[in-house]
Amino acid sequence: MLKIRNIFIVVLVVFMNNFSNANTLKIIDGDTIHIGKMKYRLYGIDAPEMKQECKRNNKRYLCGIEATKFLQSLIKDDESVSCVDKTIDRYKRIVAVCYYLNEDLGKLMVKNGWAIAYRKYSKDYIAEENYAKENKLGIWQGKFIEPYKWRKKNK
Repeated sequence: MLKIRNIFIVVLVVFMNNFSNANTLKIIDGDTIHIGKMKYRLYGIDAPEMKQECKRNNKRYLCGIEATKFLQSLIKDDESVSCVDKTIDRYKRIVAVCYYLNEDLGKLMVKNGWAIAYRKYSKDYIAEENYAKENKLGIWQGKFIEPYKWRKKNK
């Protein structure tokens, strides 16, 4: 009987461990998150790359890291993130509108200046980008190369 109980406990621990890690959220950069094994690219936005530098007050800084930190600051609880799929990109990521507590994360990234409206794919966040630009928020505090141009230049 003791042996059966021990086997049951081991199976339960393995199951709980797998279940608890199934929806673990990982923020990759300012516009990419992983939830469990699913890779999501935030729809309609383009955030600076992790190695991308911008200028603020005539000083260089890693704006991609700042954008990632801002996205991390928006999410307090992994389980409150949900995504609505739009399409699949060429890197096999799900392009989706993702929400934290019903707040559109892409919209928040653009409105706070840590991403731009990715006009090539969407016109959804242009008003938020204009707001960030007018109020000199995030990357709009200084000078930067649009992330898609930076990627092309730094292949």
